[in-house]
Amino acid sequence: MKKKKYLQLMGLSLASVSLLAACGGNKEESTTNTDSKQELNLIESAELPTMDSVLATDAVSFNVMSNVNEGLYRQGPDGELVLGMAAEEPEISEDGLTYTFKIREDAVWSNDEPVTANDFVFAWKRLATPETAAEYSYMIDGVVLNATAVLQGEMEPSELGVTAVDDKTFEVQLEKSVPYFESLTTLSMFFPQNEAYFTEQGDAYASNSDHVLYNGPFVLDEWDGTGLSWVLNKNEGYWDAESVELDAVNIDVIKETSTALNLYDTGSIDRMVLSGDYVQTQQGNSDLKTQPTSTVAYLKFNQERDGEQTALANENIRKAIAMAFDKQAYVDTVLQNGSIPADGLVPEALAVDPATGEDFREQNGDLLTFDLEQAQEYWEKGLQELGVESLSLEILSDDTENAKKSIEFLQGQLTQNLPGLDISLRNVPFKVRLDANSNQDYDIQLSLWGADYADPINFLELFQSENGNNKSGYSSADYDALIESAQTNVTDLESRWQDMLDAEKVLMDEAGIAPIYQRAYAVLEKNYVENFTTHLVGAEWSLKWASVTK
Repeated sequence: MKKKKYLQLMGLSLASVSLLAACGGNKEESTTNTDSKQELNLIESAELPTMDSVLATDAVSFNVMSNVNEGLYRQGPDGELVLGMAAEEPEISEDGLTYTFKIREDAVWSNDEPVTANDFVFAWKRLATPETAAEYSYMIDGVVLNATAVLQGEMEPSELGVTAVDDKTFEVQLEKSVPYFESLTTLSMFFPQNEAYFTEQGDAYASNSDHVLYNGPFVLDEWDGTGLSWVLNKNEGYWDAESVELDAVNIDVIKETSTALNLYDTGSIDRMVLSGDYVQTQQGNSDLKTQPTSTVAYLKFNQERDGEQTALANENIRKAIAMAFDKQAYVDTVLQNGSIPADGLVPEALAVDPATGEDFREQNGDLLTFDLEQAQEYWEKGLQELGVESLSLEILSDDTENAKKSIEFLQGQLTQNLPGLDISLRNVPFKVRLDANSNQDYDIQLSLWGADYADPINFLELFQSENGNNKSGYSSADYDALIESAQTNVTDLESRWQDMLDAEKVLMDEAGIAPIYQRAYAVLEKNYVENFTTHLVGAEWSLKWASVTK
């Protein structure tokens, strides 16, 4: 397998952590793996909401898609870029604006049709088409030639800078030089889609596992579009099937840690994430490991609902809430898994200053901290500006055990520390929360974001006024200008870096969001599997190289 060196452009580093993971046998008895059958039993904390790679926005979908499909590149076992559907490294024009990829001759879909250059052209045009309403369309905006004009309806999708020169030659023209462009192609929104199959399926496309095509190491089975379980089976038609040793991966949605722990102890599952007090009960267990991540949790403040401004459009109210809860107490008492308080949006260990090598988070420091006295001053000022003596707000979150405990902690802290604030709680299934977010049907939302690629802009662009992931009504001319400058200025790396530092300061100074913590996982893993690969950016895990050693 041909490997690409670690991405070190612009002070970026595409890193990952490879952990030993667990593997069992079948659902009835996980210790019965044999030489002829290798199965891994895993759990997820939320449902799989979609299998349309252009429309996916969540970690569960990204995890599944990155194992059953493949882009031009994929992340390797050590976080390096390795060739996927690309047969060789691309030809790059001298100005860095044109990439020409050769698609593997032996790359086929799960219906035995060849993967072609047009499959990439079709999918990328869908991503850029306004009617698709893909929340991740911003990933192509300003990157591929004419993408911005297409997204704004000023050009037709046919004018996007992607071309199928022939069946196996895919040409991409960029709007500007993008040093991390190749790493973007590991992400699901840039995966290929078979146009004929998509058209034939119509509304049924991606509605369940029988209405999707696969070109990755595994194929998805037994997913009905809404259920709480699915299976990944080895894809014998995958071009590198000889590297895939697992025959099947059984995945169930388990939202309660106590239930998951019972299943782990009885051998029914082979890997799980612990939370809260359960971490302490496993101290001394050789199966216990810490898995760092780039994910940051924060409170999203909805400033506009049903066409009208909300109380959270008041900057002082947002600042008060953002500063009124003890983050250290939260990670120490609720999470207890190695997570750390976050006082900014960009996480630790994501990227470093191209001039000095200093970590972004360390360089920009703590920007929005717990400060009870200051919070109460902002609160009183905000109430006066609104002409009210009290406020009633709701916090929206997932219905997992950890999410419930999290917003209960926040409810207690905020109502105790901000007199006149009443907080109600709404825990809903993951897909319901995504819908509520898309419709801006919430007051405050507990949200998380993990890096797609190793650059601060991947976090900071989320809250640009027109970004599809904003969905909060936050809009700042100063912030937008800094983000636009950072997105377009790719030749002066030091100036670009300063734009991003300054943008984060604006976002925190205006309390556009309220950062809470940078996540780490406390993980229990059986000792029978090698090379369960986890990543700091993009999909959280890959199973292509996992194998049972028992």
